[in-house]
Amino acid sequence: MRSTAHFKGHPIHPMLVPFPFAYLLGSAAIDVWSRVTGRRRYLRTAAHMNTLGLGSAVAAAVPGLIDYAFAVPPKSSARTRATYHMLVNLTAVGLFAAARAGRGGADARPPLWAIGSEVAGAGFLAAGGWLGGTLVYRNQIAVDHRYADAGKWRVQTLTPEQLDGGEIEVGASDDLGPDQMKLLRAGSQRIVIARTDSGFVAFDDRCTHRGGPLSDGVLACGTVQCPWHGSQFDVKTGANRRGPATEPIATYQVAERDGRLWLRVPAESRPALEPAGTPA
Repeated sequence: MRSTAHFKGHPIHPMLVPFPFAYLLGSAAIDVWSRVTGRRRYLRTAAHMNTLGLGSAVAAAVPGLIDYAFAVPPKSSARTRATYHMLVNLTAVGLFAAARAGRGGADARPPLWAIGSEVAGAGFLAAGGWLGGTLVYRNQIAVDHRYADAGKWRVQTLTPEQLDGGEIEVGASDDLGPDQMKLLRAGSQRIVIARTDSGFVAFDDRCTHRGGPLSDGVLACGTVQCPWHGSQFDVKTGANRRGPATEPIATYQVAERDGRLWLRVPAESRPALEPAGTPA
């Protein structure tokens, strides 16, 4: 799933993450080394690295929160993993902040509990990095997928006001070529508009297996394939064509009038549509 916080297509969060890792792990290592060897001249370096690490951690967290809210699919295994990733990293930063507050001045010798807090924080940082790596390499968060004639990645945000009347205008009919998709997002509800050789279709973005984003998968011959585990669905009927998913996906009516596309959302589905930006 492509990153929301990016610079010319390059995700910002992984650009900034190495800085708090380097500074905070470095401060813990230097404090331990200074304590073991009795070389107090290293204490100022460790204190400064701790401060730089805390500041860069805050900077790295901002794009991370943006991607957590908008890029990680809601109601998915990736959202659960991303939540753990966030909590573990917050715990690590809290431990390093407590150690910095307990050491006094930059040249003061930190108490043993402060060094222990840094060592524990280093362990939490490592765990957070492991979870973050799994999000990228297994759940493919912030990965820009490409396939033949996929077209430009498109996301449209819906508002509650657009639901009045039961039909939503979702763009021009010539925005999408054959086998191209566009994601519609309204809070935790995500719907895909796609064009097949036989016309336009709309279906739930969430794969019924682990919640993978179908809009980030591959569409060909009226079948969409989930990028996570390869489940396949008929985009017209929603029927499951190949596992590991066993349940079908919901589909919706799409009408073309005067070169515009109109999506009809059933009344029972409308309460699930929340204001955009509301984390699931």
